[in-house]
Amino acid sequence: MPELFGAVFARGAAAEAVSGRAWLEALLSAEAALARAAAEVGVIETGAAETIAAAAVPANFDPEAVAASAAAIGNPVAGVVDRLRELVPADHRDAVHYQATSQDLLDTAMMIVAKAAVAAIADDLHGCDRALERLEAVPGDLIGRTLLQRAVPLPARDRAIAWRAGLWDPINLLGRLEFYSSYGGPVGANWALDGDTDFADIQQLMSEELGLEPRLDWHTMRSPVVRIGAAAAEAAGACAKIAVDVILLSQNEIGEVSEARPGGSTSMPHKRNPVAATCARACAARTPGLLATLYAAMPQELQRSPGLWHSEWETLSDLLRLTGSAAAWLRECLEGLQTHPEAMARNLEEGTA
Repeated sequence: MPELFGAVFARGAAAEAVSGRAWLEALLSAEAALARAAAEVGVIETGAAETIAAAAVPANFDPEAVAASAAAIGNPVAGVVDRLRELVPADHRDAVHYQATSQDLLDTAMMIVAKAAVAAIADDLHGCDRALERLEAVPGDLIGRTLLQRAVPLPARDRAIAWRAGLWDPINLLGRLEFYSSYGGPVGANWALDGDTDFADIQQLMSEELGLEPRLDWHTMRSPVVRIGAAAAEAAGACAKIAVDVILLSQNEIGEVSEARPGGSTSMPHKRNPVAATCARACAARTPGLLATLYAAMPQELQRSPGLWHSEWETLSDLLRLTGSAAAWLRECLEGLQTHPEAMARNLEEGTA
């Protein structure tokens, strides 16, 4: 059965970017990239890397089995690694998951899915910005409102300009985010180990293949996760501000704007509800608590946290999904938003009388 509320809270490309399938694909991509990097620096055979990479494709994995494996060690990397070792010849099994720990692969996968989701969110925010640029052409004046009461007139185009300006900060913030790979090993100290293996080179090569940045041990230093969550939450808040303005201005008593595809009612056929703006606001309203959870997960114990690290995976996914849904709904709202000059003129006259 489809997710009952998915049409509201899982809208747009960001939802797919953080789906269970996307996480599995990211884990497999990380394992394949690690194997190729290890082969390039000469610590495993090239043939072993090629075999691992060929096996690390979603068609070879049962998502339900991978999910169920999380009960064994507290995360689903066990199912991925065990299955990979089943798929490769016995003499290549030691090359699977080379000198990595489950957190390395899961954190790297989290950054892969987050990067894709952030790109989807940014795309929809840019779409909102383009839609608002069109609204800057609305002529005339309208009545401003402060504390929900009529105030003084302002040019009609200023409303769209202000809405656009509210999107630029989160758009720029999302664009400045960095997404890191992880390759610290069992206690996060791979690069500090003695021996011939240059773990920094392995991580660099792995990162380049995955489109990520290398970063020294961040197993229990969780600022990278919080920064992504904070940027997403800010974007959601910016979407919600515009959405609630559209909702207020759509009221029958004001009527200055209306959505191109308003929704009805199960009991009142005359209703023309601003559904897209309403759903954008609903999605955004759920993000502050998720961001708070990410902040609460920052004081992680010693070299790996029992529980706080685990709390991030679905939390960040949900936050990105909901922000992406808010942005997708707002884009739909604004691309078809209709303005009503006669209502603006009427309200302006009443407000200045």
